[in-house]
Amino acid sequence: MKKLFKNRFLRLGLFMLAIFVILNVPIPHYLVETPGGVINLRPLVMVDGKEDMQKGSFYLTAVASKKLSLQRLIHAKFFSDFEVIQKEKEVLQGMKSEEYWRMLKYVLDSSENLAIDQAAKLAGIPTTLNFKGVYVVNVEKKSNFYGKLSIGDKITNIDDKFFDSSKEIVDYVRSQKIGKSVKLAFERGNQKIEVSGKLIQMDKSKTPGIGVGISDYTTIETKIPIKINAGEVGGPSGGLMFTLQIYQMLSGKDLRHGKAIAGTGTMEKDGSVGRIGGIDKKVAAANASGVEIFFTPDDKILPEWKKKDPTLVSNYKEAKRAAKKLGTKMKIVPVKKIKDAVNYLENLKS
Repeated sequence: MKKLFKNRFLRLGLFMLAIFVILNVPIPHYLVETPGGVINLRPLVMVDGKEDMQKGSFYLTAVASKKLSLQRLIHAKFFSDFEVIQKEKEVLQGMKSEEYWRMLKYVLDSSENLAIDQAAKLAGIPTTLNFKGVYVVNVEKKSNFYGKLSIGDKITNIDDKFFDSSKEIVDYVRSQKIGKSVKLAFERGNQKIEVSGKLIQMDKSKTPGIGVGISDYTTIETKIPIKINAGEVGGPSGGLMFTLQIYQMLSGKDLRHGKAIAGTGTMEKDGSVGRIGGIDKKVAAANASGVEIFFTPDDKILPEWKKKDPTLVSNYKEAKRAAKKLGTKMKIVPVKKIKDAVNYLENLKS
């Protein structure tokens, strides 16, 4: 009897182990995107060697990408409105995971510099933002520069012309004709290299392009030392919240009034707040962490975007929709410019 009981117990244990393995073994080539957590910016930013000691916190919001498993598939399909299953190759844009992470870190470097620049300007502190070129963050296979450029290369000029932002580079390329040959000068480590290639058609609107993803490569000088230690954070979407954190510390103002405040949005050179992806999951992450106020880009949807995806709406509308699903009391605040967020906080009552 004792032996029979042991055998049954062993079989039950093996059965439970098998079920656990089946539920958790990764499904190849797929990821599930879920609400992540929030990241307190107070310990990440130092101004003049000091940390922010005022009450309340500004938070970044994160989206987590995990390997898809049967358990996560079931949860995404039946239990969560804020989890999305994606093909891994679409998320990584054809890059290896280490290349993708490196790309996000390059983009973050630029985002941090823009945040420092904008916060210092708001506080009336002079800055020098030096544009050094652009990082290559992706090269499409259809590009005539595929195999010539690599992720991490720094493009310094095109056709011997120098620019002050990646936007100016994009505008220049779009002003040319499809099939025209252009010359790129770039740095790879200590090497200076020049390559040429023809412009290709990037989309149905017959826009010319080089088929290369780029991000600003900048350095910044400020009178007051400002240091950001973002750790494992990557990507540009923290620009708005980093700007608010730095501005509070530079100005000495109490913008938070002791509240937990989160948000998302890129920080642009002209002070505008740019569109980001996964905002519904960021709203869910903020709500789960007890955030009281959530800033979201109030972006304009361009007609060409709407043609490609008729369901596309602004970040603000999507955030409001997500908040309604959650039934949250968290305040969703739309911003077009950094000044919109600052004005809102300066008029906030404790």
